[in-house]
Amino acid sequence: MTNVNELLKEKLTAENYDRLMAVDNTRIHEFVADAIELTGPETVFVCTDSEEDVKRVRKMAVESGEERPLETPGHTYHFDGPSDQGRDRQATKYLVPETETLSKALNQMERKEGLAEVRGLLKDSMKGRAMILRFLSLGPAGSVFSVPCVQATDSWYVAHNEDLLYRTAYEQFCKIEKDKNVFCFLHSAGELSEDMISVDVKNKRIYMDYTRDTVYSVNTQYGGNTMGLKKLALRLTIRQADAEGWLAEHMFISGVYGPGGRKTYLAGAFPSACGKTSTAMLPGETILGDDIAYFRKINGEFRAVNAEAGIFGIIQNVKEKDDPMIWDILHNPGEVIFGNILVKDKKPYWLGMGEETPDDGVNFSGQWHKGKKDANEKEIPLAHKNARYTVTLTALANCDPELENPVGVPLSGVMYGGRDPKASVPVQQAFDWAHGIVSYGASLETETTFAIIGEEGVMEINLMSIQDFLAIPLARYIRNNIDFVQGIDRPPLVFGVNYFLRDKEGKFTNDVPDKHVWVKWMELRIHGDVGAITCPTGQIPRYEDLVPLFKEVFDKEYTKEDYVKQFTIRVPENLAKIERVEKYHRENVPGSPQEVYDTLEATQKRLNEAREKYGDYISPFDLAE
Repeated sequence: MTNVNELLKEKLTAENYDRLMAVDNTRIHEFVADAIELTGPETVFVCTDSEEDVKRVRKMAVESGEERPLETPGHTYHFDGPSDQGRDRQATKYLVPETETLSKALNQMERKEGLAEVRGLLKDSMKGRAMILRFLSLGPAGSVFSVPCVQATDSWYVAHNEDLLYRTAYEQFCKIEKDKNVFCFLHSAGELSEDMISVDVKNKRIYMDYTRDTVYSVNTQYGGNTMGLKKLALRLTIRQADAEGWLAEHMFISGVYGPGGRKTYLAGAFPSACGKTSTAMLPGETILGDDIAYFRKINGEFRAVNAEAGIFGIIQNVKEKDDPMIWDILHNPGEVIFGNILVKDKKPYWLGMGEETPDDGVNFSGQWHKGKKDANEKEIPLAHKNARYTVTLTALANCDPELENPVGVPLSGVMYGGRDPKASVPVQQAFDWAHGIVSYGASLETETTFAIIGEEGVMEINLMSIQDFLAIPLARYIRNNIDFVQGIDRPPLVFGVNYFLRDKEGKFTNDVPDKHVWVKWMELRIHGDVGAITCPTGQIPRYEDLVPLFKEVFDKEYTKEDYVKQFTIRVPENLAKIERVEKYHRENVPGSPQEVYDTLEATQKRLNEAREKYGDYISPFDLAE
């Protein structure tokens, strides 16, 4: 490459050159120079934290045609292509040096080969366009949790999303050490159609060179593939956390109120479309984050922050009665970006919104009408199941005031949940930290959903809901979690949740809003205010404790019939699940901690002993005797 400083001077205007040089960091200068030489943009815009620069990003997102305005002031919408509607596992790979190996459960290829391929696709991909350079922070800027990140993209839509989702950090970068390592992300939407949609999706690539903390993304616009600070950065922070002794997790954080107005912070890991955002957004509680959390031990406390500052949420089934906070944001003036919804008369519509929807309009497939079919003769829905909205957390009335606390918040509970139609009860508490990490985290089994490209409804193991994002051995990640609470005075309690348990007729055993009661029960358990029933898989609520909670939260009578339906221990289904989990660990997690096998064996033994005494299906009332 040409001399870095000379190339930057040649390609940048004097103003943008000065802005970049104010960030005195060798790694950043080299990354930007390489990105310019590789992609060949017509101009480079170095975005600072100024209001003028942020406004320019918003303005250009619309002027470029990547976003279009809606009727409500501040609201815009964007469409990704029909084959670019979710995180693409097949196109997302770790670039692994010849001398290293990752778990075979992770998608990967040899580093030199991968770099040659993705850089070949990126070559001259920005010709005739602007490169937008963003300086952003994961975690509160300037905090012990902060991870500095630089993104270069040719998509004003991506840059606009990042304004809402992350902390701008140009001022912090101006104080950065010359040799400080940063995460670097290079993205190009590639060839675009007249509608400003990536067209070369067969050559979509999202490759992660973890040896250089650099991610390359090309021929895609979907946020999970393009916003580097999202799940792509999570893969890098997991490696950094492993090296430095902290944890980076795929979790929400919320503040839950208890008796006397006390507030207790809980975090939760759920695969996409399994209830994570809706749990984080429970009415009457506070939200600190809905997707990615960092954990550190600070002065003997388990402390947590939200890596992000906004929400890139799934909009399907957002209804006024179920999600009042989000509903208000989506219907009132303010900055919101809608993705892959239906638009008619400049109004947005989505699946499961609880209101009448039009029979025609415009969506990700172009002009749409009811009954329209794709090339495979499959009917196209009015909006995509994975349609999204982007908002900043501070726009929410219940945004937690500790969002920017540089030392985070004390965490008292952690929950793991997925779509388990057959085995797990709606809520249960682990016997201890290690039992919870193994039984509810490292054993997390869930049905696949529309948030990931591929077949839906397939049961799969998804360790801690983070397996797709691990760039360290799975066994080491589990070990890191088990060992993390050493030296912590009061480790968080661990809970398993399952909002998707079905009865024999295939109907859900609980209503969608019931999760609020399960969370309230957790809060009471953390403070020792209620008891629990010990069962083979953990500790479950007592009926007499749930009755007042349902009355308090919903003014609803909670019946014994509902309780039995929800909290009956299904012995055959749980034993079958343990067999699948153990098989998965033996085949896919070499060196999985012995605690995993010991815990599964102990649970198996308890289930068999309970079956001998009570039968295959055990009423919680029998266990309470």
